[in-house]
Amino acid sequence: MDTTTNARLDWNEELRSQLEWHWANQFRPRLTGLTDAEYFWEPVPGCWNVRPRGESTAPIAVGAGTHTIDFAIPEPSPAPVTTIAWRLGHLVAGVFGARNAAHFDGPAMDHQSHTYAPTAAEALDQLDAGYARWMAGVAGLGQDGLVEPCGPAEGPFADWSTAALVLHIHREVLHHGAEIALLRDLYTWRTA
Repeated sequence: MDTTTNARLDWNEELRSQLEWHWANQFRPRLTGLTDAEYFWEPVPGCWNVRPRGESTAPIAVGAGTHTIDFAIPEPSPAPVTTIAWRLGHLVAGVFGARNAAHFDGPAMDHQSHTYAPTAAEALDQLDAGYARWMAGVAGLGQDGLVEPCGPAEGPFADWSTAALVLHIHREVLHHGAEIALLRDLYTWRTA
């Protein structure tokens, strides 16, 4: 192995480029034109969704605004199918929001305190804002910040490197993005 090349490798840029490429070339373009009907569409009975306050039948419904997100603790097995609204709400609040609050001076956010979007357009605005803050925060870590421990905000993973957290968040966006793209495909072909 050429250690000279490895010493010049900018791991922060490599980690960011992983998500930046996927965001710009796959995930975000697949959300263009997302309608409210798709956003709330339930492909099977018993889905978890984002719903107007008081309309949830899930064991737990949380959120600060007019809409809440469905949950259960512990999660049932098998877990219910989740809608695009649910997955976007999870990305905004639990993936980007909570981590931006804990690590990058973002506003306090968790599933209980988040104001879930009542429209697809508002959800996409929330998603874009969370992504932008996350990427700027990761860039600000530089090389040295990646090896620092995550800290108490990450609970049992407090001693893990911040690089491990960055990889985890990127995996979350990648897999939920693929699920959302599949739900959009199923919605498009539901009557074919």
